[in-house]
Amino acid sequence: MIIAQQKSLEEISNMIADHDKVLLVGCDTCVAICHAGGEKEVGILAPALRMKAKLDGKEISIEEASIERQCEKEFVEALADKIERNDVVLSLACGVGPQTIAEVFPEKIVLPGANTTFLGLPVEQGVWEERCGGCGNCILDKTGGICPIVRCSKSMLNGPCGGSDNGKCEVNKEIDCGWQLIYDRLIALDRLDILDEITPPKDWNTARHGGPRKMVREDLMLEADEDDEPEGGK
Repeated sequence: MIIAQQKSLEEISNMIADHDKVLLVGCDTCVAICHAGGEKEVGILAPALRMKAKLDGKEISIEEASIERQCEKEFVEALADKIERNDVVLSLACGVGPQTIAEVFPEKIVLPGANTTFLGLPVEQGVWEERCGGCGNCILDKTGGICPIVRCSKSMLNGPCGGSDNGKCEVNKEIDCGWQLIYDRLIALDRLDILDEITPPKDWNTARHGGPRKMVREDLMLEADEDDEPEGGK
């Protein structure tokens, strides 16, 4: 899931300082699970912002809302009435959320209330760790289900760098060496032989290095209505 962290009260207060009517919108999916921006967090942040404004000698109206997913326009469109009667939208979603709202309502100012950090999972209560770099070319089948792009601090593709010590990373002695984890996993699965195959240098064009990414699934797309076709046919 996408892991995010709510911005500080001071930073958020500064962002909305020039506005009198604010719509605070939470997202009840990823950021709700990591306690950064779900309905509960909206309910906590709103009174805190009102109190902060009052202490600063300013009256501010903060309307609260939360939707299932801010990354889908259908859910965002349901906020139309609330967005219309407020000056600015403060989104507690990941970075996709405020951008989606801005696309649906281009005439409104949309502000981010959270910092998106990584794709990860909860490893214990209150602790999340990165597991996927979203590189667009997954090789987990070759590494025992452990991603070397994020689990190895240097993103090595064909074994460790040689600087690890007792299974710990030389970059940070508090984290496990990613390739030690991969090796131990493949030993346990009796599949160590798959490391005999050399992984070629990674084509980073499938990652962010190739510019904004887009995925098209034609099998899921709705066919255009014949009445919508331009003159002259397709």
